[in-house]
Amino acid sequence: MITVLLFVLGVVVFAVGVAVSIGLHEVGHMVPAKKFGVKVTQYFVGFGRTVWSTHRGETEYGLKAIPLGGYVKLVGMLPPAKDDPLGRPRQSNTGMFTQLISDARHAEAELIKPGDEERLFYRLPWWKKVIVMAGGPTVNLVIAFLLFAGIFGIYGVPEPTTTVQSVSECVITAEEQPRKCTAEDEASPAAEAGIRPGDRIVSFNDQPIDSWDQVVQLIRSNDDGRAAIVVERGGQELTLETSTTVNLVRSLEDREVIVEDGFLGVTPTAVREQQGLLYTGEQMGVMTWDVTQALVRLPVKVFDVAQAVVGLEERADDSPVSIVGAGRVAGEVTSDQTSPAVDRLVFLVGLLASLNLFVGMFNFIPLLPLDGGHIAGALYEGLRRGVARVRGRPDPGFVDVAKLLPVAYVVGASLLVMGLILITADIVVPIQV
Repeated sequence: MITVLLFVLGVVVFAVGVAVSIGLHEVGHMVPAKKFGVKVTQYFVGFGRTVWSTHRGETEYGLKAIPLGGYVKLVGMLPPAKDDPLGRPRQSNTGMFTQLISDARHAEAELIKPGDEERLFYRLPWWKKVIVMAGGPTVNLVIAFLLFAGIFGIYGVPEPTTTVQSVSECVITAEEQPRKCTAEDEASPAAEAGIRPGDRIVSFNDQPIDSWDQVVQLIRSNDDGRAAIVVERGGQELTLETSTTVNLVRSLEDREVIVEDGFLGVTPTAVREQQGLLYTGEQMGVMTWDVTQALVRLPVKVFDVAQAVVGLEERADDSPVSIVGAGRVAGEVTSDQTSPAVDRLVFLVGLLASLNLFVGMFNFIPLLPLDGGHIAGALYEGLRRGVARVRGRPDPGFVDVAKLLPVAYVVGASLLVMGLILITADIVVPIQV
């Protein structure tokens, strides 16, 4: 019963965190838009049926039934067609996408009231458009930074020491892990040398040791050569001799790559050390690059997940998950009473931080209907107007993002399909925590 309650608690806490993140994302759009004079008629968290709403001035604030997104309605996102400044829909059938663009302009024009002409979003200078549209994903990145800073600064980061935590009994390749040693396996060099948990490595082949990274580098580069290891045990220094062996291990640069390097068979004892904002910034930089690479591979990863759904392959542990899968992970970790409560809480905070980092980066993709698509359009507008000004040509005017609506429809449909695949997978073949 307690396990079930903890599972539900984890899911609820995660869901509330997601809803707050969505709400703050939309605030990131709304606040600068209002500062720049744009008319904002709606601010909602969620989609579907309206659960609650209230009016404050000209803006309606509210919650929708499905808390999987949100939106801010900025009047005048689409400029009228040049041949019809009133934004009336086309009367003739000139093609599906052309008619959709015309209908979208008409729907936008119906929201414009007398006196709103100078408060339309598309009339903003290009740099103000960039600020408004970048405000949302930037808020997500700030949330991620603050949450990670809290984890690194308060909870701390495990840092390996030169003290041995465990000794491998045998030599197992990275491709075979995790498995137990068998009688056929070769004993590890560390076990043969007599290294014990609690030993502090003082030197390796006459090289004084200052950090665990140094130990790893010396072992890796030693291949199958002789190894004289000085350890401190019980206040005394002992010299232990063995030979490292060449083994298949994970690359230090890319954990997904398997390489042949020297192997000893020891793991370090880690201690938690509190880190500052500079460390958080460095780690955010690394994680941002990792997320960028993940976004590039996302379509392929989702295709693999789709194959797992129909049973053509096993689902990979590093495959993407939907918000449903992330919530399930949050519940499972929270209900795992074998872990300390503080560790489970930190995991939830880290999960929300990672989600905000991903959402922020994802929204910067320069494709409509994502924020990055609007940012790209505004930047192009600024460049085009700047070039025209330098060359002494007439102002080319606003960039008509309505012409890119077909792209937005295709991208939106693709995202919907990807989301449905991931949600289905998280129900049918969930990732095992």
